[in-house]
Amino acid sequence: MMFRRSRFGDVISRQLDLFERDHPFVIREAQERLDLYNRADRDEAEELYGDYVDAVETGVEILADLRDTFARTLEEGPDEEYERAFNKAVAKRLPRFALDIENT
Repeated sequence: MMFRRSRFGDVISRQLDLFERDHPFVIREAQERLDLYNRADRDEAEELYGDYVDAVETGVEILADLRDTFARTLEEGPDEEYERAFNKAVAKRLPRFALDIENT
């Protein structure tokens, strides 16, 4: 069975490399917030989960900005293909940030 590789695969891979290199604190903060939530008592859990969601949203916003900035350089049609491929790559490589990327 052959799998078709996205024509945007290389650029998306470089963009995700850039995100991981330039924003390790965002990735780390989301993990730390999740760890705190997972260890929290019931009465603290709701607030800590909100902190986790906020940290994830920060990452989603940065990733969506990377995606949208590049997509604006493409013609209509290929821009949608690129956006789908980017969102899929985020889901695979950075699943924590994939939940809301399609809605952003």
